[in-house]
Amino acid sequence: MNPTGLFLIIFVGAPLLELYVLIEVGSQIGASWTILLSILTAALGGWLVRTQGFSVAFRAQQQMQQGTLPALELMEGTTLLIVGFALLLPGFITDVIGFLLLIPTIRRHAILRILQQRGILRPGTTRAQASQQSHYIEGEFRREDTRP
Repeated sequence: MNPTGLFLIIFVGAPLLELYVLIEVGSQIGASWTILLSILTAALGGWLVRTQGFSVAFRAQQQMQQGTLPALELMEGTTLLIVGFALLLPGFITDVIGFLLLIPTIRRHAILRILQQRGILRPGTTRAQASQQSHYIEGEFRREDTRP
């Protein structure tokens, strides 16, 4: 998909779909209940993102103390930042997606799948193999002494 089409879907289509769902839910349960439900999902989502963010930061710190790169934890932290933003937006579709990505196994699976699709991570590569592979850089070198 070209960038213009993706831009239109994200910034025009998604808000219109959210607005449609909000109107439909509001017509079923009432406007005040819809607003209250939207505020409650934002508050609950914010609290959950904060709690999980601390957990991910703690795991990243442990990885760094062990001398390994906390790549997955950094990706999870970035994902939690996006999820937090999605949960603060008014709308139920972004809330459902956000709450699904707050489940750690779903979040990790989504991150690993994206990394595999982009060719960054090969299928079947374990975390230990991935970190071990990153310690070696193939190449050639030539030593040139500049001393007389």
